[in-house]
Amino acid sequence: MKKFFRAFIFAYNGIISSIKERNIRFHFIATITVLLAGLFFDLSTIEWFVVLILIGIIISLEMINTSIEELANITRDKLNLDYEATKRTRDVSAGAVLVFSIIAAIIGIIIFLPKIL
Repeated sequence: MKKFFRAFIFAYNGIISSIKERNIRFHFIATITVLLAGLFFDLSTIEWFVVLILIGIIISLEMINTSIEELANITRDKLNLDYEATKRTRDVSAGAVLVFSIIAAIIGIIIFLPKIL
């Protein structure tokens, strides 16, 4: 059981560590904004489910992207590679976040625009 609960501490440390990244901070600020807008516009239960799932996926993707970039940095430095050697890995990882962020923004517009209008 002790190992099980230590895993939560490691995960918590990962979350705290990731907050130092600029893009994750942006997503956390966007999250707070969306949550406040959801309260203001009195989202339905289903709309809350959608919004919370989108938020969770985006922040998780950004954390995975940060991990991939960190591994790319370590690999590059350990093998004395230039930046271009790990560029594709970084770009694809960042692209995954961008694709889902665009989809989430479109869904956000579908949910919030009628309420704003």
